[in-house]
Amino acid sequence: MYEDRAYKRTFYSAPQSVTSLVAAFLEPTITVLVFILANHWMDEPIGRPQLTVCLLVFALTFPGRNRFRDGLLAASVDIVMSWLMLLVILMLCAYATRSLKYFEHDVLTVWAVATPLLQCAAMWAGKKVLQRQAAQVNSRRAAIVVGGGGLGVKVSRALVGIQERNVDFLGFFDDRVDERLHETAATHCLGTLKDVAPFVRQHGVHEVFITLPLGSQPRIVELLDQLQGTTASLYFVPDVFGIGIIQGRLQDMNGVPVVGICETPFTGTNELTKRVSDVVLASIILVLIAPVMLALAIGVKLSSPGPVVFKQRRNGLDGSEIIVYKFRSMTAMDNGSVVLQAKPNDPRLTPFGAFIRRTSLDELPQFVNVLQGRMSIVGPRPHAVAHNEEYRTLIKAYMVRHKVKPGITGWAQVNGHRGETDTIEKMRARVEFDLEYLRNWSLALDLQIIIRTIRVAFFDRQAY
Repeated sequence: MYEDRAYKRTFYSAPQSVTSLVAAFLEPTITVLVFILANHWMDEPIGRPQLTVCLLVFALTFPGRNRFRDGLLAASVDIVMSWLMLLVILMLCAYATRSLKYFEHDVLTVWAVATPLLQCAAMWAGKKVLQRQAAQVNSRRAAIVVGGGGLGVKVSRALVGIQERNVDFLGFFDDRVDERLHETAATHCLGTLKDVAPFVRQHGVHEVFITLPLGSQPRIVELLDQLQGTTASLYFVPDVFGIGIIQGRLQDMNGVPVVGICETPFTGTNELTKRVSDVVLASIILVLIAPVMLALAIGVKLSSPGPVVFKQRRNGLDGSEIIVYKFRSMTAMDNGSVVLQAKPNDPRLTPFGAFIRRTSLDELPQFVNVLQGRMSIVGPRPHAVAHNEEYRTLIKAYMVRHKVKPGITGWAQVNGHRGETDTIEKMRARVEFDLEYLRNWSLALDLQIIIRTIRVAFFDRQAY
């Protein structure tokens, strides 16, 4: 019992850095404050419509992205593009709800111009503060890496690349001969594992990163025991880079440290942000496209006999089976254990069906799926259940794409991977883009995909 209590006291989840916390609130707060100050400057009252905008904008922009380590130009362009995409969404909301009359146009103009300028200024100021803090450190911190494999080299490059850490990387330690080490590690190897503790004491090393494989556990335990007599900070880097890491993070499970390797990005506030944005956007879009959907339904009904809406079984969140809606574009409706993908000049396509597939108009009923909670506006495209059963054994990490709800559009689709996936290489490329989306999700990325989808739908000729 005592050992359990000691174990729980020893391990804890690392707190969020101050920089990340500031970044999470900085841009949302600036956006809301500029809107309030613009109204005050123009002597406009802050009523219910203004407060609604403040809440909506904060929900859509929180948490803000940490851009303090990005290049000044790249970060500024990203800020401006994210802001423009958000303005487009807000204008669509205002048009759908006919609420633009409640806002003074001069206020909106000042807000639209001043917000990205102040966000860029705040980002620049934050970078200067971090640089000054790094410069004020009197002595640089010395670091070594134990393990001369590929993982050890990755850690060394990360140490050198983070200027804020103010670290002098000294070299590697490994028991293997140079021929078995990574080329970079072999040229900077300082000794074997028995030399680590003496070297740390002699050179005042501050940080030791252990990158040995888990099969070296006895050697790791022995090394840790030797390093207990030093004041160096010790870090163990698990060798998980052979695995497709999705949203990897350290968690505390009632005192037990757990390293998450493959998780959904939609937890906590991210889950709330994603769902709110889906419901708001899907509701607005359905109101705007209702006349278009009615016209399409009439066109489908007149083009060939059969139902207007085709219901197909797909795999949704966590692989659970869902029903997805589409306007019917074919005379045949495959929904069984074998589903043939549409091909160029497919004889099953009706003339009207070919048109709505080429422009992706057949996907519009899926906004109803979004309101039902089965799908999201942006996410990996859902494949037929039969295709999932086929590819899950052929493509590594194929089913990981089901860690999130499927989307009407996705990162793969706006990067040229629409239409038929008639080869394993095409499907593998699509899955890679889906996994990249899971690793790098942000609300700004979702907005970027939505904007690019509008362009792709009318100018891309890969869909049929």
